[in-house]
Amino acid sequence: MISILSTTPISPVHPVTNVVPLSLVLLVSLIKEAFEDWKRFQNDMSINNAHVDVLQGQCWESTPWKRLQVGDIVRIKQDGYFPADLLFLSSTNPDGICYIETANLDGETNLKIRKALEKTWDYVIPEKASEFKGEVQCEQPNNSLYTFTGNLIMDKQTIPLSPNQLLLRGCSLRNTEYIVGVVIFTGHETKVMMNSMNVPSKRSTLEKKLDKLILALFATLFTMCVIGAIGSGIFINEKYFYLGLRGHVEDQFNPKNRFVMIKFIQCTQFINNDLHMYHAESNTPALARTSNLNEELGQVEYIFSDKTGTLTRNLMEFFKCSIGGEMYGTGITEIEKGGAERAGIRIDDDEGKRSANAVHEKGFNFDDARIMRGAWRNEPNPEACKEFFRCLAICHTVLPEGEETPEKISYQAASPDEAALVSAAKNFGFFFYRRTPTTVMVRESHVERMGSIQDVPYEILNVLEFNSTRKRQSVVCRFTNGRLVLYCKGADNVVYERLADGNHDMKKISREHLEQFGSAGLRTLCLAYRDLSREQYESWNEKFVQAKSSLRDRDKKLDEVAELIEKDLILVGCTAIEDKLQEGVPTCIETLSAAGIKIWVLTGDKMETAINIAYACSLVNNDTKQFIISSETGAIREAEDRGDPVEIARVIKDSVKQNLKRFHEEARHSLISTPERKLALIIDGRCLMYALDPTLRVDLLGLSLSCHSVICCRVSPLQKAQVTSLVRKGAEKITLSIGDGANDVSMIQAAHVGIGISGQEGMQAVMASDFAIAQFRFLTDLLLVHGRWSYLRLCKVITYFFYKNLTFTLTQFWFTFQTGFSGQRFYDDWFQSLYNVIFTALPVIIVGLFDKDVSASLSKKYPQLYKEGIRNSFFKWRVIAVWGFFAFYQSIVFFYFTAAASRHGQGSSGKILGLWDVSTMAFTCVVVTVNLRLLMACNSITRWHYISVAGSIVAWFMFIFIYSAIMTSFDRQENVYFVIYVLMSTFFFYLTIVLVPIIALFGDFLYLSIQRWLFPYDYQIIQEQHKDEPHEYSRVPLPETSHLSPEEARSYMISMLPRESSKHTGFAFDSPGYESFFASQQGIGVPHKPWDVARRASMKPQRAGKS
Repeated sequence: MISILSTTPISPVHPVTNVVPLSLVLLVSLIKEAFEDWKRFQNDMSINNAHVDVLQGQCWESTPWKRLQVGDIVRIKQDGYFPADLLFLSSTNPDGICYIETANLDGETNLKIRKALEKTWDYVIPEKASEFKGEVQCEQPNNSLYTFTGNLIMDKQTIPLSPNQLLLRGCSLRNTEYIVGVVIFTGHETKVMMNSMNVPSKRSTLEKKLDKLILALFATLFTMCVIGAIGSGIFINEKYFYLGLRGHVEDQFNPKNRFVMIKFIQCTQFINNDLHMYHAESNTPALARTSNLNEELGQVEYIFSDKTGTLTRNLMEFFKCSIGGEMYGTGITEIEKGGAERAGIRIDDDEGKRSANAVHEKGFNFDDARIMRGAWRNEPNPEACKEFFRCLAICHTVLPEGEETPEKISYQAASPDEAALVSAAKNFGFFFYRRTPTTVMVRESHVERMGSIQDVPYEILNVLEFNSTRKRQSVVCRFTNGRLVLYCKGADNVVYERLADGNHDMKKISREHLEQFGSAGLRTLCLAYRDLSREQYESWNEKFVQAKSSLRDRDKKLDEVAELIEKDLILVGCTAIEDKLQEGVPTCIETLSAAGIKIWVLTGDKMETAINIAYACSLVNNDTKQFIISSETGAIREAEDRGDPVEIARVIKDSVKQNLKRFHEEARHSLISTPERKLALIIDGRCLMYALDPTLRVDLLGLSLSCHSVICCRVSPLQKAQVTSLVRKGAEKITLSIGDGANDVSMIQAAHVGIGISGQEGMQAVMASDFAIAQFRFLTDLLLVHGRWSYLRLCKVITYFFYKNLTFTLTQFWFTFQTGFSGQRFYDDWFQSLYNVIFTALPVIIVGLFDKDVSASLSKKYPQLYKEGIRNSFFKWRVIAVWGFFAFYQSIVFFYFTAAASRHGQGSSGKILGLWDVSTMAFTCVVVTVNLRLLMACNSITRWHYISVAGSIVAWFMFIFIYSAIMTSFDRQENVYFVIYVLMSTFFFYLTIVLVPIIALFGDFLYLSIQRWLFPYDYQIIQEQHKDEPHEYSRVPLPETSHLSPEEARSYMISMLPRESSKHTGFAFDSPGYESFFASQQGIGVPHKPWDVARRASMKPQRAGKS
């Protein structure tokens, strides 16, 4: 708009000075986009022209990917990529199985198993594949990578299809000679392409506040224009028309330069290259998936965290169990040790030692001779033990791999819990070793008699799979003797609701055992079974087949059908699995709490487990006042016994309402009487459902905000997102969500900042996050170091932009009072155009990248410094007003002092200095002063700061020397012709450019001195305390690098540089995109990352002769 206005006759600005810089910016952007489009075009062509075998008649013919059509039968060889979404028909592996790698879709490198329908296994060779005739009915193309609904109609038979039969484009075939499939979706209809659409980006709170500042700037500009217009109307009348006086345009407040600079600073960050957030064990660095929220990390006040895999390691080990009312398993968990220490009880290492009968392998850490090696036969409940072990061995979807021996077999499971339970069955003598589409094979020991071993096939009739809503999994199987059994495992509250009447003692004892397991921080599941008659099963199975064949609401219908059979269950026992805390979690939480951050834990675990994890994590302690809102109260249980759903809902809601109001009053009283005492709210998912009701939401929010920590137990993924949104919108606080699983995605997306942990539950949380880290403890560096520095830097950059442009514009504004508000320009057009682009640009970039108030180690040593970001101390209107005041003061100094000096100055020819001499002298003072003022604002000054400031000032002098030495055809250029040389021949010029900046900066110096000594910020106090200490560079230990190549060694040493001096760029320049796997197909090598080299450097080669 300003460029267009400059072409009008009323504009005092030559259009070239506006159009040329804008055109250069657009040209550079155009060239960049054109180059990227060309590379994308080349990449697309290479992929589209890749070849795949397509069935033509009874032979395979090589065909380009771009010619594939829906319905084509294709063959994919080992290590090849799937060119489209395929229906998996057959494989060279037995039982119609193939292995795929999905790293290009979700980042997971572990192999996945896909299984073809048994009816299509024979279509392997082209002669048989040509006989395939069928119809596929499936859902419309969508972006859900993990769901698929469809039917295959063959020989008038309708067979349900699931994600197990879908091979997605972008995945690769592994450990399989070849597979045969039918093309279902191609091109932009494939799931991976549907996922390639841009997700709307989040905007940081600071960026939103910047919008308000820009509005204030426009209001200031408008006011100046109104003043000029009024003054011009008063001064100019008809008798001055012959002077041709023109209106003026104030465009220095144009924010385009500001936004470009801020985006550049945001993009160029060092999160990706910080070795302090690099996890060597998994070779996983931190990853900034967006550059818009770096400063938001410096203002987080509430953290919402998942528990499993986020606070804990998600490495499950079968630790204890309860069978038939008897508890089995010895040993002490980390949580129990922490509880003993809190109680002042010392646990010696000898007491923690396991017996000789203990077995410890992946997924199994159990010690109890009573049920090991067939000893369970001598227990008072051998039949219950047998059903318990069979449930573990049969009720799952685990796939075995490797040799069919207990020592060499491995299990591919959907979750670590499943693998741990199957491993437990193996160690108890019920060894699951083979699976077909309809059968599981279990090698049972000591069943018939002590020492006996027999292979038993169990026919799997139906599988009712686990999901976060059902919280249970069931399998219907047929024994060799014809017995029909439904085995079920799930959360205790879900299973107990479906138990048959009677056997109250067993239920009561098992519930007590569950509470003990929960108190020890163990994850629990209940196991139950039900015998079915043939008539019951056949009647139910008809409904199940109909639901499974439905194309609409299939999942909902399957859940409804499952409810019909998952009832009248017989409880056989419960399992207890240990999931240890991640390294450094308690210390991290203590540090974040000291920084003023409140941490909430949202978990699906039992309340007892969650509370003990909270103790172990230092979220609560013995001095913490706990407000517990639970659905496990006497009144609620009585209502449940009466069985009226309406009454149950009313009782729970009334109880929640009363507790919220009572606890809120207690919290307010506690904060007044004993403000140092911590408060914690603990609520389960059932009560939370009512607390989130619109009528109680305000009470829940009020109580929650009064507490230092909140623990929500038994919550669903939806409730996690609702709680996060409640605080984000209701409290208007900066929120951060962190999780590692698919059930955390909605919570991650609901917060201001989403953190994904790349753990054992896949990469879905990472794919939905804004930042990704490998361990919870890395939050300390991410928030207290990178987040805080980014916030400080951006606040300084924005306020400095405001200051330097206001200073420049006001200097010109004062000139209008001397010219009858005529619009006469005070500065040359090129001075104004290059002011932000060259003469003041580089120093602010350096500050935005490298400035830091204290070192990384001090930022973590004094976490209280983070509270300044929570309070937004550096971007308040008061701070902006101070910068504005000094801009006002300095602009007066620049104009009136240089004007006064010119009255007594004259050139070597004796001519008095004129307008362009004064304006050039004033502009010189402005450039020198605003650059020096930035140095005064820096907390840490490096050689780059000096180089950028000096370079900017030198750039101005080089420009004016050249610009004023030549004569061009521009109608205004002659105004400054030879002016600098005239000025340099006068004494007043040197005196002015020395004295005026000193006078202009004296007020700033005085203010900064008074503020630092009388009203210091927290970081300034820390600076004074440590000013005499040598500068510390926080480094990781240097491993031996002699076995690296020179290039790798150099790359590694660069990566070891201090983070504040890093030469590496951030996410915008080194994060691989979706095209990376296409490039790998073409044999294009990927350069070493610093963390890759660091990992290699940490692996010392073994010397000859040593083992």
